[in-house]
Amino acid sequence: MTDLRARRVVGRTGLEVGVLGFGGAGIGNLYRVLPEDDAAAAVCESYASGVRYFDTAPFYGFGLSELRIGAALRGAQPAPVISTKVGRSLVPTGPQDESAGRQGYFSPRPFAPKFDYSYDAIRRSHDESLERLGVPRIDILLIHDIGTLTHGAANDTYLHQLDTGGFRALRELRDSGAVRAIGIGVNECAAAVQMIERYELDCVLLAGRYTLLEQTALDELLPFCEVEGVSILCGGPFNSGVLATGARAGAKTHYDYAPPPADVLARVAQLEAVCDEFSVPLQAAALQFPLGHASVATVVAGSASGAESRNIATQFAHPIPVEFWRALRERGLVDARAPLPA
Repeated sequence: MTDLRARRVVGRTGLEVGVLGFGGAGIGNLYRVLPEDDAAAAVCESYASGVRYFDTAPFYGFGLSELRIGAALRGAQPAPVISTKVGRSLVPTGPQDESAGRQGYFSPRPFAPKFDYSYDAIRRSHDESLERLGVPRIDILLIHDIGTLTHGAANDTYLHQLDTGGFRALRELRDSGAVRAIGIGVNECAAAVQMIERYELDCVLLAGRYTLLEQTALDELLPFCEVEGVSILCGGPFNSGVLATGARAGAKTHYDYAPPPADVLARVAQLEAVCDEFSVPLQAAALQFPLGHASVATVVAGSASGAESRNIATQFAHPIPVEFWRALRERGLVDARAPLPA
């Protein structure tokens, strides 16, 4: 069982985050239109359950997620820790049809994202996020989706923008106290290693690369984080959904934002079999597994309704016997190097 009230420190900053966080992509209308009441309930029920860390980004619904999180948490005491991201400027477009998906989001917001990691763009993005969220300070500011997975050959161009002013903007914001921690938000380990080598970061929001299903971050990134004092904010603990739905009954689900391949479904089925043997819900195992590693400060899970938020809190606190974790290791279903939750 994991205590939802527990806190861990982000890097060497002194900033504490709760071990369970809320991921805001879903309430930005990812994959479908989400009613306002459901989005508000998702945030409010997470907070009521004890969640005190909320992550969002301008990209999530082109500002919609930030607006919804800001509105739902307005006046909340104690004030939660909030992170958002920079690297995509929102460019006005004129009216948009929310029934037409754009880059995965079904948002009516009249903006389109444009990659820009320059000094001016990062300062402007920070100011605009403060306005949408309606908060006096953003606690954690993350460089969003830098790396070849997103940019391919153009990544060097965007690294140059960071080198020639973009990262200076983040450092100035941290040094002035306008933000308390800076880092990156990515889906690939290689980009995270490269950025830690290049810049003085406090944290990495890593989506989907250290989960019950895959632990590729153990190869290089997590050992490097231990040496450098960089925390992992563990996003995507359900690997975009497949560890929430499971592999059975033909449930519609995602892996890395796409339909899961057969080998992934087969591995999930093996995990489910061990879960059944020990009467452990798959979601509970997925939420609790990453926190076995000392470099993981928090697990950030998305929700799209009040019921989902309550379920996540329940699964996070579900007692799991140590024999279950040992069985996963002994059967080769988790990396032998992975520290097991206590």
